Amino acid sequence: MIHCRKPLRLALIGWGAINRRVAELLAQRNDASAIAIVAIAVRNPATALEIPAGARTIAAPEELAGLDLDLVVEAAGREAVDMWGEAALRAAPAFAVASTSAFCDSALFDTLVATAASHDSQILVPAGALAGIDGIAAAATLPLDEVVHRIVKPPVAWRDTAAESLVDLDSLTEATAFFSGTAREAASRFPQNANVAVISALAGVGLDRTRVELVADPAATANGHQLHARGAFGKLDIAIENRPLALNPKSSELTALGILRLIENRVGSVVC
Repeated sequence: MIHCRKPLRLALIGWGAINRRVAELLAQRNDASAIAIVAIAVRNPATALEIPAGARTIAAPEELAGLDLDLVVEAAGREAVDMWGEAALRAAPAFAVASTSAFCDSALFDTLVATAASHDSQILVPAGALAGIDGIAAAATLPLDEVVHRIVKPPVAWRDTAAESLVDLDSLTEATAFFSGTAREAASRFPQNANVAVISALAGVGLDRTRVELVADPAATANGHQLHARGAFGKLDIAIENRPLALNPKSSELTALGILRLIENRVGSVVC
């Protein structure tokens, strides 16, 4: 249980699988005296079902103004970052971005950074489905020679993506790498599945130097990530297998848990 003197006033951008799970976990672990979801941004408020008590639905970025927000959390897709980002940074001291593939657009990224600077706000990047991001970010203080990010998911997680034009997902009998390139290329072509590569890239050597390999594995039962970094600090190798999010197999449970941790760290007495 988290206790604080003043409730953290939170707005969620998007009401899909990730933010629904975040809201569910917040309700289980906290009360309105600690963290209050005051607004949920959706395309059509009339279709937003089962929203938390006390929250209002909004459909336009300008509606964030006047809500006295402490934090805005986005989990609605890269277009939502473009639509809501500047307004969120003007309305709150922090804007957490889950759809980090939006940062592949250099012009948008530069605009958001400039808006954050001019409004004394921060852009927060959750760790997503990854472990070890804090280590890579710390290691990047000294020169890094390379960062490699391998993403392994079952074929069902790659359906309805560009992977279907690169590999026959239905006939796979073994793990098959169907893409190798930069983090910028991976996140741009596979925003639902390789969005997370932007996180490892921002922590380390950047979007154009981070190497990404995408793999479909019929034997996989979880969404896997293998991170390798090498540089002046030494060498780091991390592997993690995540349970898919129940409502969306393209995302991982840890993605929602990472956002939950970020929110609770804004009010917790001990942060780790």
